[in-house]
Amino acid sequence: MIAAMIDRSSASSPSNHPRLLIVDDDPLIADTLAYILTADFRVTTTASRQEAVDALRAMDAPPDLALVDLGLPPTTHRPDEGYALIGELLAHVPAIKIFVLSGQNEKANARHARALGATDFIAKPADPAQLRRTLLQALTFKVADAPAPLRAASGIVGESFPIQKLRAQIRQYADSPFPVLIEGESGSGKEVIAGALHELSKRAGCPYLALNCAAISPTLVEPTLFGYAKGAFTGATNAKSGYFEDAADGTLFLDEIGELPLELQAKLLRVLENGEFQRVGETQTKVSRARVIAATNRDLRREVKEGRFRGDLYHRVSVFSVNAPPLREMGTDRLLLLNHFRNYYAAQTTSQPFSLATEAQQRWLEYCFPGNVRELRNIVIRLIAKHPGEMVDATQLEAEFDTAAQPASLRTDGEADDLHVLALKELQVNPNFNLDDTLRRWERAYIEAAQQLAQGNVSQTARLLGIHRTTLYNRMEVLTRGRTGSPLDK
Repeated sequence: MIAAMIDRSSASSPSNHPRLLIVDDDPLIADTLAYILTADFRVTTTASRQEAVDALRAMDAPPDLALVDLGLPPTTHRPDEGYALIGELLAHVPAIKIFVLSGQNEKANARHARALGATDFIAKPADPAQLRRTLLQALTFKVADAPAPLRAASGIVGESFPIQKLRAQIRQYADSPFPVLIEGESGSGKEVIAGALHELSKRAGCPYLALNCAAISPTLVEPTLFGYAKGAFTGATNAKSGYFEDAADGTLFLDEIGELPLELQAKLLRVLENGEFQRVGETQTKVSRARVIAATNRDLRREVKEGRFRGDLYHRVSVFSVNAPPLREMGTDRLLLLNHFRNYYAAQTTSQPFSLATEAQQRWLEYCFPGNVRELRNIVIRLIAKHPGEMVDATQLEAEFDTAAQPASLRTDGEADDLHVLALKELQVNPNFNLDDTLRRWERAYIEAAQQLAQGNVSQTARLLGIHRTTLYNRMEVLTRGRTGSPLDK
C-alpha cells in the first residue's frame, strides 16, 4: 500500500513541486498525509530510519522538506530512532527543513529535536490545512548553510579568538596545493570554511565541487569520484567523467570523509599521493590536478586506532588541519550571528526583524547551542516567523532552547542538578562521545580556571581545586602531553 502511494504521489505531482519525505511507521498516517499533501508536494513515504536513508540515496534530487515521526521501529516507544534520523537527514541534505511530527509531544522531545537541527516540532494529531501552510511557509526561507556573505574568510561572522584564529588559518592555507582537513561538530559550518578556502585561493575562478560521502551509496562512490567507462556496470550506457576530472584545476570538497568505505580509502590515497586514478572499467590512467579539502565530525584519530579509517590516508588528507569552533566557545559572537541571520532572513521574507529584551539577550549568551550555528540559524528563523517586528522576552526565547542540554553551571531551571539528564542528552547529541576525552576536557577546564583565579600561583591553584600540589603537577603533566598552547604549558 505504501509503495502504491509513493507511485501515485510522484505521478500526480508536477515535477517542479517541492519534494517532501514522510517517515512514519503508521501506514494509515503516512498514506493520509501523502494524499492530503500530494497536490502541493512530490511525496515519498517510508516507515523506518533505514528506509528513509535508502530512499534518499535512490532519489535523483534531494527532498526539500521532511516530516519525521520520532517513535520509529525498532524502538517505537522512544524517540531515539527519530533523533538519529534527524542527524542522518542533515548529513545527507544539509539544507533540508525537517519537521518532527510525533505523538511524543513532551516539551523536552520538541526542544531536543530542534537542537539536533529540526526546523520545528508539530504534535499529532495535526490539522491538515495548518500543516500544509506550515510546510509552504518554510519554503519561503531559502536556507543555505553558506549564504554569500559568509563565503569569504573576511565575511565569516565573529570577532572571538577562535574565529580570528580560523580566519588566519584560512588565509594561510588557502593558496597551498596540499589537502586540508576540517574537523568540527555537526552544524559548526565546516562547508563554509571549505568555500572560504576556495574563494581566497588562486583557484577561485575554477570549479568548486562538493561530494557528501555520507549521502551516497557506497557502491556509487567510486564511479562518482573517478567516473566510469561505457558498459562498466549495468546502467552505464555512456562513459562519464567523475568529480576528480570535472574539478579540473579547482577544488574538490569531500564532506564527511570518515564515511568512506575502507576499500575506497585506498584509491583516494593514491590520488592524493600522485594524482593518478582510473575510471571504473578502464585501464588508462588519468591525472587529477584538483585540490582536495575534506571535512568530518568524527574523531579520525580514534577511527584510525579502531581500524575504521586508514592511518596513511589520515596523515595524507590532514597535511593542514582546521578546526571549526563550536558556538559555545565563541562568546558574544552569538549576538553577531543573531544579527546576521536576523537581517538576512528578515530581508529574504520581507518581514520585520524581531528584537530581544535585555534579559532575553543574557539568556541568548548563556545558552550553549548544542546544535551550533545550524541550531542558532533555525531559532532565528522560527522567531522571525512567530514574532515579526516584536520584542521577544526571556520566556518566549527559552521556549526555543534545549535547556536539558545546557551545562549544569549555566542552567537556570529546576534541572540544574540533574546530571543524569545532562549525560543522556550529551550521548544523544554526540554520536562520537568518548568518556575519557570528556573527563579530560572538564579536568583541563577546571585547572585552567583555577590558575586564572590564582594568577598562576600553583599552591593557590591546588587549594582552589581541593588537591595536593604534587597531584596538581602530575595532572598538569599528563594533560600537557596531549595538547600545546594552553596555560598548562607555561
